[in-house]
Amino acid sequence: MLLNWSEIPQLPKAEGRIAAIDLARGLAIGLMIMSHAVSGLVGMRNVPDWGMVPIHFLTKFSSSLFIVVFGIALAVAFLSHTQSDDWPKRRLKLWLRAIEVWFWYKALTVFEMLPYYPPNEIVDALMYGRFAIWVEILGFYAIALLWVPLMLPLWARAPLWSRLATIGALTALTIWLQSLTFGGNDILKALLVDHEDHYTWGQISRAPMILIGLLIGEALLRCYFEPTTRRRLVLTLLGAGALMVAGFYALAFANGDVHAAMLAIANNVGKHPPGLEFMLFSLGGALVLLALALAGGAKAAKALLPLTMVGSDALKAFIFHIVMIFLVLRFLWEGEGMYSYPQALGVGGLLILGAAAWIWVTRWMANHR
Repeated sequence: MLLNWSEIPQLPKAEGRIAAIDLARGLAIGLMIMSHAVSGLVGMRNVPDWGMVPIHFLTKFSSSLFIVVFGIALAVAFLSHTQSDDWPKRRLKLWLRAIEVWFWYKALTVFEMLPYYPPNEIVDALMYGRFAIWVEILGFYAIALLWVPLMLPLWARAPLWSRLATIGALTALTIWLQSLTFGGNDILKALLVDHEDHYTWGQISRAPMILIGLLIGEALLRCYFEPTTRRRLVLTLLGAGALMVAGFYALAFANGDVHAAMLAIANNVGKHPPGLEFMLFSLGGALVLLALALAGGAKAAKALLPLTMVGSDALKAFIFHIVMIFLVLRFLWEGEGMYSYPQALGVGGLLILGAAAWIWVTRWMANHR
């Protein structure tokens, strides 16, 4: 057995940042930037077949990896402090972060919608009357950072069986709620469990991935610094991820057209609201990438320094790439439709490097004031 929580009553505390977590987050952001560069500058209807499968198909690991690493980071940085005297101060820090993320969510909503929507529709989006597309993940995190600090102390004291039961119960609740109409309130349904007409992320439907991340984060603290247990954790994540991806391909084969199933994933079928095939592929791939990042450790993080730098400040990287794609390239330079697919991929790569450089420069400036 990999872990036995009952044998270790006190969760260890991480000393400083774990570079492998930054790398995993950087991989998620890097895939997201590549996807946004293509969809924002080229448009999905103009992507060639070889761009959809395999390239855009593989970017679907991004969202699940991002959310799982969000849970991991919460476990590593905050879970061990929930029973300490300074927990109220740390909880306030998370709530203040929620306000910061919410501010940038609304500001970037304006940047995204500015070229194509009249002011009244932009105001409607700012007032939760509708949703944008590319920046909605920030709206998810802004709300999640409000409720997660309230449940962390309960999660820290809960036995493993009840944590697993909670993940299962939330998954079942999501399936049930998605069958309801919410009295015609599509916005509320979208915020809670996703809605097919809105590209947003439901708090209840995505909560199981946050909780999975919390479990992995706690396991990481117990295993990462000892080679044998770290290897077991990596193999466990790798095996679980591979089984999920294999499950996706088994379903695709059973349905008779594997390429069509892959193309559907590339076109976000089953992403909002989350469907079985999409989640098997996306979450499975996310676990594989996470395992590889943990296996590589500090050496891989150093070798892939731009991605690690991007992952060390996810909000700043997100702001940078949205401003560059939608405010600069699409609005000011009128660049939508002016790029070929290979050029958009190149722009995405440059944006990853640019975001890493921007984070480094601003950090250097802050340290030399």
